[in-house]
Amino acid sequence: MRRSIVLCLSLLPVLLSAQVRLNNDKNELPEIGVVASNAISIDKELLVGEALMRQLRGRAPIINDPLLEEYVQDLGNRLVAQADNAKFPFKFFPIGNNDINAFAFYGGHIGIHTGLIVEADSESELASVMAHEIAHVTQRHLARSIEARQKTSPLQLVSMLGGVLLAMADPEAGIAAISASQAAGAQASINYTRSNEKEADRVGIEVLSRAGYDAGAAAAFFGKLAAKYRHQSKPPAFLLTHPLPESRIADARARQAAYPDINLPPSLHFHLIKARIQARYTGIRTYDASYFRAMLDNTNHPVLKKAARYGLALTLLDNDEADKAEPIISDLLKDDPENLFYLDTYTDIALAQKRPQDAVTLLSEHSRKQPRNRVLALNLANAMIKSGQNKEAVRIIKDYLLVNPEHLLSYQLLSEAYGENRQMLEMHQAKAEVYALIAAYPRAIDELQTAYNFTADSTLEKQRIRARIEQMRDADTRLRNL
Repeated sequence: MRRSIVLCLSLLPVLLSAQVRLNNDKNELPEIGVVASNAISIDKELLVGEALMRQLRGRAPIINDPLLEEYVQDLGNRLVAQADNAKFPFKFFPIGNNDINAFAFYGGHIGIHTGLIVEADSESELASVMAHEIAHVTQRHLARSIEARQKTSPLQLVSMLGGVLLAMADPEAGIAAISASQAAGAQASINYTRSNEKEADRVGIEVLSRAGYDAGAAAAFFGKLAAKYRHQSKPPAFLLTHPLPESRIADARARQAAYPDINLPPSLHFHLIKARIQARYTGIRTYDASYFRAMLDNTNHPVLKKAARYGLALTLLDNDEADKAEPIISDLLKDDPENLFYLDTYTDIALAQKRPQDAVTLLSEHSRKQPRNRVLALNLANAMIKSGQNKEAVRIIKDYLLVNPEHLLSYQLLSEAYGENRQMLEMHQAKAEVYALIAAYPRAIDELQTAYNFTADSTLEKQRIRARIEQMRDADTRLRNL
């Protein structure tokens, strides 16, 4: 699906723990689940996490690509299922940033940089970093950091978070906002304490192994990064936020000995998602058609060959050569007709060739088997909009929103479908929900007030809009008072 909308501004590759100074003298590792109970409750953590996520959607380059979303969420869920002390559902999301990094923040939100996925050589390596971030959340390291900060400088939570979000949206502005006397301390606060990192390594490797991945992937990936960037003046963000001294890598290697050796075959979905990112999201010209043709020539492994063919099809399609991409995807679909990656690209090709009904026909068949799968539902809705079947598109999107009520791309598609159908009341209501999801509550209220003008004599609709406006105002007030 080519409606992969990337929201504005660059993201500083730092952990959201950057708003606090940690207590570096604390060497004891507290017991799981009993720490930081006085600093921030679970309920408060969820509220703060949701508020931050809404602001991130408007400031960070989050990639709203159903395939990427589904892949990182599915992989994350497999890891969280094996983690102790997971007190809430985790939300994983892709960040369009070539820096090698991942970060966790309140309420189980974990951002995965596309650069991290490209750098990883296997799904186990990617999973090792995600398991590490999951451990930071389950061990409540963020809450501990507030507890440590409050001992020396009890600030309102919103004061601490404001500077972090500024830095995430615009690194130069964020750093410029820090006075010279505070600069060193602010940079130091980006990093977790040594004890937190050790604990996250220990817990993360255990989660990794429980989930059926190679426990040695953590040490292998950390060691590879440390060796590759050791002598560079500007190391990747991951090494700034997760320092990798030799002792830490040695500890990870020692820990892996306690777990069984697992030799997994290459994951098709991992290599397809990696090819998708290389072809579509890095902005690096090296990953062009010649790159994927060379990849095809230099490997005999069937999984890597499929990934290379898929990447080649994407580069051809994005270069307006849909006619050359079409036979590649058709061949891949013959071999694997249920593959969502291929179905997604088939849809893009059909739309580029002005054949939206062909996409509707194929996707409808698959959607009946998986009616609320995000990739199928949103591709089908998009194809229906392009073929003029707006009412049916609205039905599919609203059905999907029942299970994922905060999905930004769904509301954007919904607004488009209503607009195409000249349903102005509903279009402005859908636009209001888009703005609410990025914490732009004043603009959301403006959209609702515009929608009010299209209610005609419907007393019920007027009441609903007035009630939603009050909810938006309350949400805006709560955000300001956090």
